[in-house]
Amino acid sequence: MIRMPGKSFRGPLPALSTEQTALRDDLRRHVEKLAGEIGERTFCRPEKLNAAADYVEAGLAETGHKVARQSYKAVGALCHNLEIEIPGSSRRDEMVLIGAHYDSVVGCPGADDNASGVAALLALAKSPALQKPARTLRFVAFVNEEPPSFQTEEMGSLVNARRCREAGDNIVVMLSLESLGYYSTEKGSQKYPFPIGWFYPSRGDFVGFVGRTKDAKWVRQCVKTFRENAKFPSEGAALPGWLPGIGWSDHWAFWQAGYPALMVTDTAIFRSPHYHLESDTPDKLDYDRFARVVQGVGKVIKTLANP
Repeated sequence: MIRMPGKSFRGPLPALSTEQTALRDDLRRHVEKLAGEIGERTFCRPEKLNAAADYVEAGLAETGHKVARQSYKAVGALCHNLEIEIPGSSRRDEMVLIGAHYDSVVGCPGADDNASGVAALLALAKSPALQKPARTLRFVAFVNEEPPSFQTEEMGSLVNARRCREAGDNIVVMLSLESLGYYSTEKGSQKYPFPIGWFYPSRGDFVGFVGRTKDAKWVRQCVKTFRENAKFPSEGAALPGWLPGIGWSDHWAFWQAGYPALMVTDTAIFRSPHYHLESDTPDKLDYDRFARVVQGVGKVIKTLANP
């Protein structure tokens, strides 16, 4: 499914608001800590992976909600998913789950992939607009999304999703925040798997909402809300899950557990020339655009949490 409701924003971006400027600085601080000071966060560097876990845990604790560690063994070591929950009011038994992985690929500081997603997660988790939802909100930082754990039994989001299913959690929809900080206005900067490029822009200046055809209604709802509330280019795609890139993040794990799930992304490998390379450093991100996106995603989450 290609057609989405509303129209993508076009034209010069307005000046950042005071709120967006503060958000931009917050996002930059998180990315520089995770991808700059800590750096590579992998099973090969367990001290770095643990340092990232501690930092994310402290960031989630700043919300005032209790942080839970979901620990398990993977690649021969103990590792941790981290989560907080904001109880819903009138529809507490229904849940919207927002997740992002805090590990990076081997040899890469992972600024865009995925310190940017974690920075967004931390900022959204403490957003005043999301503290009194009708549906329960759960924010989860996942470990081990990258190889060799990717789409295996040791993938943090798969461990988490299966525990959610075992516990009987009624997750209405899951959003995976995956690579959100890289943008380019150059023509030809955006690539796609064949034949998707026939239908989408050639400039990598937009944020994408991506899911499988089965979850098309959620993709459409997210795109509609974003376009109504954010002056920033956006695209949506509800396509077969086997197409390259459609399931390449933590939302895939929730599909395996039988939950609706989609990815919010700058499209990573299809845009950034620094994807999975040593050059994926904090200075490569566009924090002004990143802040606009995160603010818009906050509006999306608020709508999902308050149907």
